[in-house]
Amino acid sequence: MYSDLEGKVVVVTGASKGIGEAIAKRFAREQMKVVVNYRSGEKEADLIVDDIKRSGGQAVAVYADVSKEDDVKQLVGKTVETYGTLDIFVNNAGIEKPSPSHEISLENWNQVINVNLTGVFLGCREAITYMLEHEIKGNIINLSSVHERIPWPHFVHYAASKGGVKLLTQTLAMEYAPKGIRVNAIGPGAINTPINAKKFSDPQTKKDVESIIPMGYIGEPEEVANVAAWLASKESGYVTGITLFADGGMTLYPSFQAGRG
Repeated sequence: MYSDLEGKVVVVTGASKGIGEAIAKRFAREQMKVVVNYRSGEKEADLIVDDIKRSGGQAVAVYADVSKEDDVKQLVGKTVETYGTLDIFVNNAGIEKPSPSHEISLENWNQVINVNLTGVFLGCREAITYMLEHEIKGNIINLSSVHERIPWPHFVHYAASKGGVKLLTQTLAMEYAPKGIRVNAIGPGAINTPINAKKFSDPQTKKDVESIIPMGYIGEPEEVANVAAWLASKESGYVTGITLFADGGMTLYPSFQAGRG
C-alpha cells in the first residue's frame, strides 16, 4: 500500500475488464477516487463501481470512446466535475484485430491506431493540459506492450501502435519533466485477460506461450496493476520516461535461455 495515493483522483480508460479493471480495483484499495472509463462495457463498469463502493471506496463509471477527441475532453471534464481535480491518468484502453499484414484494410488499420495510439495521445494531451493549468505535478501511465519491442506477425498495426506509445511516452516525459509531470509506460507480456481467454483455453496453445516466458507462466492482471500502483506512487518519484515490462522475462530473448544459441 502507498499512503501518498490516498484521496488522489485517477482516470483509468478501458477499465470495464481485464488489466484496466484490475488497475481500477487496485487504486480503489489505495483509497483513491477512481473514474472507471468504458466504451462498450457499461454493465461491467457499473458492477466494478458497485464492488468498489461496497468495499468502502469511491468510484464512478464514465463513458468515452478514447479515439474521439470530444469524448476524451468530456471524460476529463466529468472527472473534475465529480471529484474536483485530476491527479493521475491511465491510458489503458486498447484493441487487437489480427490479420495477415497484406490483408489488413485501411479501416482495420485505422481502428487499431485510433484507439491504441491516437487515444493515448488524446488522453495524455487533455490530462497534461489540465495539470498545467492547475499547477498539478501529476502522473500519466500508458499501457504499452512487449510488442513495442518484439515484432508480432499478423499484428502489424498493434505493434506499430505500441512502438508509437513508447516514443510518445518518452517525448512527453522529457517535455514535461520540468513541470513535475511524470509520464511512464507499462509493457505487459502474456496476461490472463478476457481477450486472451479463448486462446489460453487450448492446452497446447497455453503451453506454447508459456515456453517463451522465462518465468514459465502467464501473468495475471493484478500483477500489472501492482506495477501501476508503484508508478503512480511517490516510491517511483524519480522515474519518468520508461517502459516497465511486466512480462515474466518475455523480452529477454528467451530462446537463449539455458545457454542455447
